[in-house]
Amino acid sequence: MEYLYIGKLVNTHGIKGEVRILSDFRYKSKVFKKDFIFYVGKDKTAYQVESYRTHKNFDMVIFKDNYNINLIEHLKGCNVYINKTDLKLDENVILSIDLIGFSVIINDKLIGVIKDVIDTKANEVLKLDTNVLIPYVDAFINKIDTNEKKVYVNDVKGLLS
Repeated sequence: MEYLYIGKLVNTHGIKGEVRILSDFRYKSKVFKKDFIFYVGKDKTAYQVESYRTHKNFDMVIFKDNYNINLIEHLKGCNVYINKTDLKLDENVILSIDLIGFSVIINDKLIGVIKDVIDTKANEVLKLDTNVLIPYVDAFINKIDTNEKKVYVNDVKGLLS
């Protein structure tokens, strides 16, 4: 099973077992829903979502059969994961984390290999092994070839200089 980090369980809310999750996961609508399975903590214990709502900047979740604060209080501060295969995305959508290891091409010239994806408030940024940073937005990304493991980037003025 390949786990995908989606946020941090930062606190409990009330006495009926509701928890606050702080998440900036891009596809929240696909995972924060009834019956989805979250894996919480270092041991990745499975919890099934019973209900979900938003409150301020938090994702509020009640886990099935955990309707008391005493049952979930030990989860405070734990990371929350999902099974990557449970994430059902559209056919043409690729997770930015899956781009690690892809070659980056501008004007038929290799400029580097993606080593990391940095998540900023505005958008994600692809970090290359050559220390070049490329915003992961449509204005910069021309095409992604998953078969060849290549990302074709538009030659935007000032990107490489």
